[in-house]
Amino acid sequence: MFGPFVHDIDPIIAEVGGVCLWWYGLGYSLGFLHLHLFLRSRRFQLRLTAREVYTLSLSTLVGVLIGARLIEVVFDEWPFYRAHPELIPAYWLGGLASHGVLLGAAVAVIAFAWLSRKPLLVLVDAIVIPGAFLMGMGRLGNFIDGQIVGSLTDAPWGVLFPYADGFRHPVVLYDGLKNLLLVPYLLRVRKTDPTPGAVAARFVFWYAFLRIFIDLFRDYPTHRLALGTGQTLNIVMAALGVVLLIRSRLRRQGRLRSGSAALFGVELPPEKAPLLLQKVVLVVLLAFCLTLPSNWTQNVPERYGDRHPGLEHSWLYPDIDTAADP
Repeated sequence: MFGPFVHDIDPIIAEVGGVCLWWYGLGYSLGFLHLHLFLRSRRFQLRLTAREVYTLSLSTLVGVLIGARLIEVVFDEWPFYRAHPELIPAYWLGGLASHGVLLGAAVAVIAFAWLSRKPLLVLVDAIVIPGAFLMGMGRLGNFIDGQIVGSLTDAPWGVLFPYADGFRHPVVLYDGLKNLLLVPYLLRVRKTDPTPGAVAARFVFWYAFLRIFIDLFRDYPTHRLALGTGQTLNIVMAALGVVLLIRSRLRRQGRLRSGSAALFGVELPPEKAPLLLQKVVLVVLLAFCLTLPSNWTQNVPERYGDRHPGLEHSWLYPDIDTAADP
């Protein structure tokens, strides 16, 4: 038997030089590392050099950080950042928006494919698999951080979160499980449907379509078009997924060009220089991700100062009265 869970997990792993390291950020560090290792293990199949693997991994990581931060600031917390624009670059005061993660990754992969003259559909088919794992790890970090909560419930698995009244649906665990279950599903699609774009199309559709129902249990603090901000984006993304699924079916039937023939039979050029710089940059960015808290973590000293004395004296974590913001 089990009963409602009282959330009392410290989301901060440790402090290093006055900088907090978060479980949420660790989830992203592990997700990005897995993405890089996944691409490296399949680089010959994807016809990528070792340097191109690092370039694609780093491009995706940077694209995710920029895109997710952009959506977080503009869509989720614009009133706060409009009042405090100097804090927009302060990733360590607020996390990432999941739809922005997807947008940033898409832009990065499209740019890499265009600049390196690689077939886009083949690349996105590969990258959405570790991408689903990354999104799952991020949701586990959200739960540990205790920042995203569901609606009130009397279900036996309800959770009493530290900054919400009553027991709530652990909606991020629902979404995290969905994301992780997409990984074996996408791997199976990769084996059974070789049509370029088939894996990515299914990821886009099922990620968004299933999340529409999961987010019915979410308590959204912001809204667009009379719906929760994320719910609106879910519907748009699911509609895009339908279009991609139709195009994938047409490619399979030979009625659309796949655009993937250039990938096969291409000789890999020899590496011309060591990859030390790329390795160092990757390690630095993975370490930086550890400083990311879950989204809406705007007032670190107020919320976590009792467990971590000294935060209120750190210039990295200014104590800002968010209640006074418009």
